[in-house]
Amino acid sequence: MSNAAPNSYLRNAVLTATPEQLHLMLYDGAIRFSLQARDAIEAKDHEALYNKLSRAQAIIVEMQNGLRPEVNADLCERMAGIYAFLYRKLVDACVNRSMTDIDDALKILRYQRETWALLMDKVAKARAETDGPPVHAPAAHEPPPGAPAGSTLCLEG
Repeated sequence: MSNAAPNSYLRNAVLTATPEQLHLMLYDGAIRFSLQARDAIEAKDHEALYNKLSRAQAIIVEMQNGLRPEVNADLCERMAGIYAFLYRKLVDACVNRSMTDIDDALKILRYQRETWALLMDKVAKARAETDGPPVHAPAAHEPPPGAPAGSTLCLEG
């Protein structure tokens, strides 16, 4: 199978996603790359460990860059602290080849993802009451709507 189909699917998924869905995709990507880095530690594949953690770190940086303090400075300050913690844990995991640091980051990433998904559902319900466009947060194991059976979304560079 060629790379064209998955890349075109990813491109379409990103281009048609709402900002809320894009943020959820970022969490999914950071979690997936962190899990792959965890596997790389077990396999003693240091190059893969570095590559996967670098990608997870880049996602965290992108999320931090997306903060808008002019909207809610206090919330952005708190989120910036969480992102700084996650970034530091991922750097420490890479330098120390530490499964514990990856697990600490994964715990926070999963919690944040679940919180974001709950928020998306709450917004969807509020929009439904006012006849706005729906927002759906798929579960971590649920493929995006319209995806072929057995497929998963992959945020690859």
